[in-house]
Amino acid sequence: MQNWLIGIDLGGTKTEVILMDDQSNERFRKRVDTPAGNYQATLDTIHALVKDAENHAGATGIPVGVGIPGSVSHKTGRIKNGNSTWINGQPMQQHLRELLQRPVTLTNDANCLALSEATDGAGQNYHTVFAAILGTGCGAGISVNGRILTGPNGVAGEWGHNPLPWTPEAELQQRPCFCGRHGCKETFLSGTGLSLTHKLHTGEQLPAHTIAANAGNGEPEAGKTMDQYLEHLARGLAAIINVIDPDIIVLGGGMSNAGQIYQELPARLPSYVFGGECDTLIVKAAHGDSSGVRGAAWLANE
Repeated sequence: MQNWLIGIDLGGTKTEVILMDDQSNERFRKRVDTPAGNYQATLDTIHALVKDAENHAGATGIPVGVGIPGSVSHKTGRIKNGNSTWINGQPMQQHLRELLQRPVTLTNDANCLALSEATDGAGQNYHTVFAAILGTGCGAGISVNGRILTGPNGVAGEWGHNPLPWTPEAELQQRPCFCGRHGCKETFLSGTGLSLTHKLHTGEQLPAHTIAANAGNGEPEAGKTMDQYLEHLARGLAAIINVIDPDIIVLGGGMSNAGQIYQELPARLPSYVFGGECDTLIVKAAHGDSSGVRGAAWLANE
């Protein structure tokens, strides 16, 4: 009998399902628009995608894992810290279990990235994996021995909402964050953070991918912005290395496609890592944009 796994990646604009077998083979995938702002419609969308996957498998009751842009409170069972704000305060895991009539496991989407890459991706065979999303936001997950570390507060890996270290207070105050604070790493290291750095530096508003491409083509102002971004990223990741010293750091999200990171970042890290040495591997996620939904499927097998 085939052992199936279903993963759901709930994003702010798109929701995706994947059907995998227990040998990591993808058998079905579908992506639809997320009904932003409508909680019940979000539940119904997930329900419909699960049914589509089960129809393809010819089986029912398949375990489901769901990656969400937030986390589940251990105290209340309700969603917190979600940037898809319509799910905040909702007992979403309970509602999905009732709707789907089976066990459903929810976790932060960055945890899904970490689990995916630790299971059969760039972090496979490494003891401690720190997987960071450098996208519209800036989240991260931690895998230890192939299992997700969440912590008693459900916020392990939330590096994006700590201030960027070794940074003057005046510079931190220039960057308000949606969480209500200023100078969070997310406001420096996300794609929107790179755009803000460029605007502060040049007065010009450009999307992150354009800045990175222009820097790669030798445009001087974009090159200065990218150099500053790499300096920011070195500070942010060095702080992680100084605390948990992971075996490998895996990067996902749009900014992870910037080749300058892998060429130049390793030489910058020793300046901030305690002791002046750093042998930590910095690599791109092996499964790219598929890591989140694949990790959600593996979550169903946890």
